Amino acid sequence: MSVVKFLTSKVFFKQVLLAIGAIVVLSFIMLRWLNFTTNHGEFETVPDLKGKSLSVATIELDENNLEMQVQDSANYNPDYPKFSVIDQAPAAGAKVKEDRKIYITVNPSGYRKITVPDLKERTFRQAKPTLEALGFKVGKITYVDNIAKDLVLEVQYKGADIKKGEKLPKTTAIDLVLGNGNRPGGESNDEGDSLPENESEDSSPASDLNF
Repeated sequence: MSVVKFLTSKVFFKQVLLAIGAIVVLSFIMLRWLNFTTNHGEFETVPDLKGKSLSVATIELDENNLEMQVQDSANYNPDYPKFSVIDQAPAAGAKVKEDRKIYITVNPSGYRKITVPDLKERTFRQAKPTLEALGFKVGKITYVDNIAKDLVLEVQYKGADIKKGEKLPKTTAIDLVLGNGNRPGGESNDEGDSLPENESEDSSPASDLNF
């Protein structure tokens, strides 16, 4: 049988129809399988987890057929309870597939600790912005007799001197002891000198002699 006769024969057309039918059946089965395995058209709603504890967040995600992925945070947020959810992705209300991972950020137990800078022998004008830039607060300021006015003499926390390299939580109030510009035991002198209380400017080193 020639090729032309075969292509125009009933046998060829039957084979073509069988092939088309097989393709249609396979396509239908494949689509049904994909719908079954991917839950096509079915979504879960992401619950609002912010401010909730990890145990409560776990329960709510399980009820919605979702998984939890915890991410620790180094930034403490005082507006939320300790170890509660402060952020989540995807956001609450989003439509996602079943078993989707929901990434949550957990609030730490408190502010992270930061090394207190060495501020001794610096002026208050230098010390204040240095502390604030690191997240600390300027606490109580005490003045003592020292000829260097507004020079930082001591750096303290709760009445105790802060040691070099010591770390304290962010937002801690740091107390400063400053010089008041007075020479210890003397009087203030705007020119930088002070006079003892028992001497005056017009006193003479010579003594009166009586013969």
